[in-house]
Amino acid sequence: MQNLTQTMRTTSPISRTMRWALAGGALVLLAACAQPTPYKPRLDTSTGFAEQQLEANRFRVTFAGNQVTGREIVENYLLYRAAELTLQKDGDHFVLADKEIERVTDYYQQYDPWPGSYGLYGMRRYGGFGYGMGYNTSTYAQSSYRGYADILIFKGPTPKNDPKSFDAREIIKNLSPYVQRPQQAG
Repeated sequence: MQNLTQTMRTTSPISRTMRWALAGGALVLLAACAQPTPYKPRLDTSTGFAEQQLEANRFRVTFAGNQVTGREIVENYLLYRAAELTLQKDGDHFVLADKEIERVTDYYQQYDPWPGSYGLYGMRRYGGFGYGMGYNTSTYAQSSYRGYADILIFKGPTPKNDPKSFDAREIIKNLSPYVQRPQQAG
């Protein structure tokens, strides 16, 4: 019995570092399950599409993705929304007057103010008693893409020599296979 007690005293429990590593691994697994932002209106979240009318035929279309939504998806969803809006406004084609995609990086810090008591023979094999506040700080970054496009909506055929003009029906037809709607997500 004494050997068991002695073994218990000298065997250190899982270290705080190991616990953080396990927690980090769990977060990585959860992140692996995350899905890109589906094509949806931005209602009560900070992701999705929105538009704003600027003039009679000029609109600003925006799309913001989450941390796992790539730049290409944001670009495709902007064009797709511009095409949908063009058809909703009885137009046939739209012109990209201005477009910008930006990567937004937010930095977060996580503090661990967990007071640590190592007990009479706890974390050290040498014996003694230790107690203290451990302030571990972890900093991590989360990046996402968001973009906007100012478009002009027109009726009639798409100008052939204008690389900023897009046929709304062609955009819908060609990008539809790449658009993930909310009911398809997860």
